[in-house]
Amino acid sequence: MEKVSPLLRNKNFLYATEFFSGMSIMAVELGASRLLAPYFSSSQIVWTIIIGTIMISLALGNVWGGRQADLNKNPDNLYRRLIFAALWIGAIPVLGKYLILSIAGVLIVAIDTNLLIKAAFLSCMAIFVLPLFLLGTVTPSLVKYSTENLEHNGRIVGNLNAFNTIGSIIGTFLPTFVTIPAVGTAITFLIFSGVLLSIGIIYFVSKGAKKIFCAGAVFIFIICAVAGNSNSFAFWEKNLLYEGESIYNYLQVKNTPDKIIFSTNVLFGVQSLKVKSGDLTGMYYDYALAAPLLAGDKKILILGMGTGTFAEQCKKYFPSAQIFGVEIDEKITALAEKYFELPAEVEVVTYDGRAFLQADKNIYDVILVDAFQDISPPFQMSSLEFFALVKNHLAANGVMVVNMNMRASGAGNINEYLIDTIEKNFPAVRTIDASGVTNRVLFAAADDKILNELRARAENISDKKLSRLMIHIAQNWTTPAQGENILTDDRAPVEMLSMRALDNLIQKNLQRYKEIYRREGLDGLLNGF
Repeated sequence: MEKVSPLLRNKNFLYATEFFSGMSIMAVELGASRLLAPYFSSSQIVWTIIIGTIMISLALGNVWGGRQADLNKNPDNLYRRLIFAALWIGAIPVLGKYLILSIAGVLIVAIDTNLLIKAAFLSCMAIFVLPLFLLGTVTPSLVKYSTENLEHNGRIVGNLNAFNTIGSIIGTFLPTFVTIPAVGTAITFLIFSGVLLSIGIIYFVSKGAKKIFCAGAVFIFIICAVAGNSNSFAFWEKNLLYEGESIYNYLQVKNTPDKIIFSTNVLFGVQSLKVKSGDLTGMYYDYALAAPLLAGDKKILILGMGTGTFAEQCKKYFPSAQIFGVEIDEKITALAEKYFELPAEVEVVTYDGRAFLQADKNIYDVILVDAFQDISPPFQMSSLEFFALVKNHLAANGVMVVNMNMRASGAGNINEYLIDTIEKNFPAVRTIDASGVTNRVLFAAADDKILNELRARAENISDKKLSRLMIHIAQNWTTPAQGENILTDDRAPVEMLSMRALDNLIQKNLQRYKEIYRREGLDGLLNGF
């Protein structure tokens, strides 16, 4: 006769199992977003993929787990599944990033559209379906094991759901505010893997059963803990000054011979940089210097401070300017001070850009809008209502400058939406593509006369490099056509539009390598690099 664990003689251990499984499900979901974000962003699209995948996995686990519990009421089956789920979760820090890069690498040569969406979906499926499916079997199994008669069935099911919900609440707050900021995503996975593993081990130890199985599981977990306790997502990089995480972002500081580069994404994007020579950056920050040249350099506000590239440029070329920065992530500001020599006189406020404007009463000569959530601007800083708020904080001769990040093409692209929205508030708008990078820079003012002064002002600049660049902008910027693609607080699909634009850029840049692969196979592709 099968020995019954003494832990199951009352319901407390079953409730504890429900509690910790609910906690682990939410912790894994939040960990999933942090695992995928450095490669695919943390946009609403990626969150939708994560939530959808997890909910499907749990639903299938509920169905299968209920049927298995009806066929065999032995609790060993559930606690064995918990151990397997724990070991899979513990292996995610070891294998997850390699799976992501492998899937992305295969899709690069296999498909032509929606690369990032498909790569994120398949990565999420490959990594998270199995452990969440197994955790989905917990509730129906525990209902079966804890129900002795129908008289108290409702109360027992209610208690189980309550413990699951309370565990889920704690599993939501604990990773976000404690474990991920303190020890990182990898250790977070290992912590909750260890919690689930402990539940399973305690159950079998109390029965005096499955000793070899339990010892093997502990051994595998130890291997995962040793091999997977690194927070490195860009494991191939050898010249990183810093790699870590904050509540909001993955953070990376890279040292190159001529620059220090800050990025919030492993695979693409430069959010800020410092040129060691002190020269112009060669990026869109240089183009944005046209705004203080036009509007005057008394007060400059930067929404999306990053590590202070534009602020440093402004202090160099407009030393009398008062510069104020708004950055939602205080860890980025700390990195700016440590690695990028952010000027001490630049005042930085840790706040959301729009919320800051709503509370701030000051008027500025220049406002730079350079806030991004990975690849897309936050929807609340892309809308008609937001740009009206910016206009209200500009002086009469002030200039707003916006980094639009990507040169999107095709009808109804992200840039068209932003331009059309801005033109509803600003009568004078110009755009120019920054040379050598993908950024498009927009300038907006209350009157064309303000922007038309650029050429004359550029010719009076003593710094010859900056003068030539400003003249180039004056000669090559264009006035975009007015359209009706308006973003509002109610409707601003910036994530989808930005993802589509980035996908087009990636496909355009990869087309050459795809052709080599199709003609010459893998050997030709490797030789092409």
